[in-house]
Amino acid sequence: MAKMVMEKFDGKIPMTIDELIQLPGVGRKTANVVTSVVDKQPNMAVDTHVFRVSKRIGLVPITTKTPFAVEKELVKNFPTELIHKAHHWLILHGRYICVARNPKCEQCGIRPACRYFRTVISPAL
Repeated sequence: MAKMVMEKFDGKIPMTIDELIQLPGVGRKTANVVTSVVDKQPNMAVDTHVFRVSKRIGLVPITTKTPFAVEKELVKNFPTELIHKAHHWLILHGRYICVARNPKCEQCGIRPACRYFRTVISPAL
C-alpha cells in the first residue's frame, strides 16, 4: 500500500473514496472513516453497529440488506454538516446502549422515537 501511495499519489494519502479504495486493503468502510475523520467529509462508514442500530431504531428500512444501501439511506437522511459526526454517534449508541443481544432500552434517550422499542419492547409491557 505504501508503495502505491508513493508511486500513484505522490506520497500523499488520497482523500477521495474512489482513490482510497484503489489502495490494497482499503475498502469502502475504511475509506469513509478516513475521509470523514481526517477531512470531515460527509461520508458515512457502516460497520456492524451502524448497520444494526440504524435499522433497529428506524433510520433506514428494516429490509435494507447491505452496508452500502444503509450508507446511502443515512447520507440522505442526515444534514450534510452532521454526517461525519453521526457515524460516531451511531457506533457509540450501538456499543453502549443499543447492544446486539440485550439492548438497554431503559437507559435510552431516543426510546420515544425508536422503532424497536415501539414495536418489540413496549407492546410486550
